[in-house]
Amino acid sequence: MNIQVIRATETWQQAGAYYVRIQGMARQHHITLRQEFDDHDRPDTKYIVLTDDIFPVATCRFYELDGESAMIGRVVVLPEYRGQGLGQRVMTEAENWLSDLGFHLAVIESRDVAVGFYERLGYMVTDEKILHGDTFDCIRMEKKLKPRNSD
Repeated sequence: MNIQVIRATETWQQAGAYYVRIQGMARQHHITLRQEFDDHDRPDTKYIVLTDDIFPVATCRFYELDGESAMIGRVVVLPEYRGQGLGQRVMTEAENWLSDLGFHLAVIESRDVAVGFYERLGYMVTDEKILHGDTFDCIRMEKKLKPRNSD
């Protein structure tokens, strides 16, 4: 594998994020495009895209909640690339970008089946209440971000 990281801010880069989400979630879990792409997919939303050479294979998005915190979501790795650490890599890249932008707290609404994955990355459950979404049941989790060296 030749994994490259893109901080996707241009439309052509964001298309890679959309491709991974359609193939890795919408198609696999029979989620409609309207459910997968919501009001948080805007021009100012930030996306991380991991590519294997030029082919997009993993993604996540984040958007500001307030001046201190941001929501990371839509973390997806294509099925044939799972189990190779790319989910952790895409999360680390998102956290780094958030820190670079001055955020101090990352928030996620984890699918109930993925809570253990996020706990291994340092996230803590902040509310035991199950959030019933259109597609999945989720649990809110948070992680304090470490400031990055600005050298």
